[in-house]
Amino acid sequence: MQILVTGGAGYVGSVLTPQLLAEGYRVRVLDNFLFGQTSLLHCCSNPNLEIIRGDVRNEETLKRALVGVDFIIHLAAIVGATLCDRDPWAAYETNVDAVNSLLLLRDRDQGIIFPCTNSGYGIGEAGVYCTEETPLRPVSLYGKLKVQAEAKILNNGKAVSLRLATVFGASPRMRLDLLVNDFVLRAMRDGYIVLYQADFKRNYIHIEDVASAFLHCIKHWNKMKNQIYNVGLSEANLSKWELCQEIKKQIPDFYFVEAEVGEDPDKRNYIVSNAKLEATGWGPAYSLQDGIAELIKAYQVLG
Repeated sequence: MQILVTGGAGYVGSVLTPQLLAEGYRVRVLDNFLFGQTSLLHCCSNPNLEIIRGDVRNEETLKRALVGVDFIIHLAAIVGATLCDRDPWAAYETNVDAVNSLLLLRDRDQGIIFPCTNSGYGIGEAGVYCTEETPLRPVSLYGKLKVQAEAKILNNGKAVSLRLATVFGASPRMRLDLLVNDFVLRAMRDGYIVLYQADFKRNYIHIEDVASAFLHCIKHWNKMKNQIYNVGLSEANLSKWELCQEIKKQIPDFYFVEAEVGEDPDKRNYIVSNAKLEATGWGPAYSLQDGIAELIKAYQVLG
């Protein structure tokens, strides 16, 4: 079986690609290596890996990448509210226009697994868990574009959408801007953090568990196709304040305080149910505390 992973050298892709290869799949990665990352060098000795250096927005490149694949895992995107706000046109081209091209060019027998985001829930109701049926109310451009792309993919059929919680953990193509990764780095580097809207909640998930969710979809495709699934740690629907308390368990000198004035531009605030995915037999292998311990080691490496 051959899998195309667009954005396969990115934060998630650099963890997912080795897992797919370890399972015996043939993997074709399409990536423009925007950040100059070398995150797949350790996979290049594997004869089942093929790499196409190119941009998902180029239809000829995309057409070549799609030849002969059984599944498409479409990770390629401008990810995160900050990057999308910095260049909205590039974000639209990559996060929506490229999806239109993908749907136009793909063979109808090729399944698509798409990573959407919990960001689509926007601002939830206090104490009410967001399920896959909860109305989507994204508050950021990033969330809005991902929600648009998800609707297009699901309407086209033969697809699964995974609404990912906020991802944390180490990757060969590391991201420091994700909330847990950022807070652990600040705890280690600065020793303190000032929180805005400290009571705002969201769900979290380890990057290795994100990769395992994609594999789970491939292995249980007939049961799971044409569905949406939340992907997160059910015990980790935490506020920013609670997240800092978890970090302090491993970095005791970490000091955090809530700002009396000012606000966070990221207004997301929700809790999420992952029961639907768990009912298919998937479960996370990594806790939040596992991820914090991993990050503490990773930042010793990164310096």
